[in-house]
Amino acid sequence: MKPDVKGFFDTATFTVSYVVKDPGSTACAIVDSVLDFDYSSGRTDTKSADAVIAYVQEQGLDVQWILESHVHADHLSAAPYIQERVGGKIGIGDRIQVVQDTFGKIFNEGTEFQRDGSQFDKLFAEGDTFEIGALQGRVLHTPGHTPACLTYVIGDAAFVGDTLFMPDFGTARCDFPGGSAETLYNSIQKILALPDETRIFVGHDYKAPGRDEFVWETSVADEKARNIHIGGGKSQADFVKMRSERDATLAMPKLIIPSLQVNMRAGQMPPADDEGKTYLKVPVNGL
Repeated sequence: MKPDVKGFFDTATFTVSYVVKDPGSTACAIVDSVLDFDYSSGRTDTKSADAVIAYVQEQGLDVQWILESHVHADHLSAAPYIQERVGGKIGIGDRIQVVQDTFGKIFNEGTEFQRDGSQFDKLFAEGDTFEIGALQGRVLHTPGHTPACLTYVIGDAAFVGDTLFMPDFGTARCDFPGGSAETLYNSIQKILALPDETRIFVGHDYKAPGRDEFVWETSVADEKARNIHIGGGKSQADFVKMRSERDATLAMPKLIIPSLQVNMRAGQMPPADDEGKTYLKVPVNGL
């Protein structure tokens, strides 16, 4: 079955959020939502999420799932804000517990921060299935960028998060805590083993040099043939060498510190203090 897919591009973080609809009903899922955040002022905004909500309401859709492909390091999730307004269960990979343990220590969260994934409504494992109306979704565990990365295969569409980008841009970085280029290579092979005609929807687009427009839909066939990092049957050894050398040149994402603290809590801010004020921590030399 071919789901209807609507993409919403956030220019501030180059993130693509998706509304995935069962073509035979009003049932839908939202993938990788964005809460706007201005780091210099510490202010949040809901413009990006409101655009998704407006579309859902205008189309009369029934939100059944709010899916996270992983704990994002480059934008904050709007999952709880969207859930409060249009419903849906918030889902992520069950290896979120590994991520929570790692970053719970880095951000010195203490024992009150639960590291069991209980902030989410559903923890998905490899091979799990779920329904969006008459559509069936299937879960692939595709770690390497982070330990908890998932690919959601819904009908003929695969939502790969940051694992793969458009063929002219390549693949995800692997230098975050818990990342692994060897693991990412194996995960990508699972995606490329899907039927060639499978539509791939990427989590970001950075408009590769020589391309004038942002795009976020490709296919398994195109990725296998043309992906500049992994296409053409590149060996694991060559991929790991390229990825390791490239990652060593990359700066940390500008929103990594707020994003991790919020996203490992399913989009919730850290608990407020006795005066009702919320704070984010900056671990000096911690990342």
